[in-house]
Amino acid sequence: MAEDFQPGDRVRASRADPPHHLRVPRYVRGAVGTVVEQQGRHPVPDDRARGMDGEPQMVYAVRFAARELFGHGEHAVTVDIWQRHLERVEDEGTGR
Repeated sequence: MAEDFQPGDRVRASRADPPHHLRVPRYVRGAVGTVVEQQGRHPVPDDRARGMDGEPQMVYAVRFAARELFGHGEHAVTVDIWQRHLERVEDEGTGR
């Protein structure tokens, strides 16, 4: 499993668009945000809805700037996202 993210880490939400339910709102798919906090490990509802069991995964509160999501706005939107639906965004020049 991927490493845990920490508050302040920049992450990209999955761009996946499967034929089944996915707990990543369409408006954040592919967007870059910042981890605000870890919410603990929880079962993945996507799997449970399809009758699958699996190991609970870390859930993160991720904040996205409105400009990133909608192209305008000065506010932010915070969404809870399971770890499997996030990937680290490397900051330019830091290797992180």
